[in-house]
Amino acid sequence: MLIVAFAGCNQNPKKAACNADQTAALAVLPADSNVVYVYNFRGKARCKACVAVNDVARQTVENSFADNPNVRFVEINTNEKGYEALIEKYEITWNALIIAKGENAVEITRKAFLTAVENPQLLENLIKDEINKRLTD
Repeated sequence: MLIVAFAGCNQNPKKAACNADQTAALAVLPADSNVVYVYNFRGKARCKACVAVNDVARQTVENSFADNPNVRFVEINTNEKGYEALIEKYEITWNALIIAKGENAVEITRKAFLTAVENPQLLENLIKDEINKRLTD
């Protein structure tokens, strides 16, 4: 989708506005200390478990926290530019699922990969529990 957006920008006469849109699309969300972020870090190539982790995390946030503006799902392709500071902050070297509110973060990658395909309900419950812990902090 970003490739399409970038290709369209090259043909747009309002190039300055388009460049601002590109920058916004690649920028990392500010770390709002009132917001719980569910970060799914992933590479370009994705296996069945990678897709399942992303889908369960996204659907959990969308279905269980749709009315809460203080919970956001953020999918990050680690191959794209613009995410270096966040990747460095969480020391990402591969795929990762991190739930964070300010400096209160937990990495649940291992559990996510062990459960996403065979027992997605277990992963959904874990994600909800970790989000709720941070919402009450």
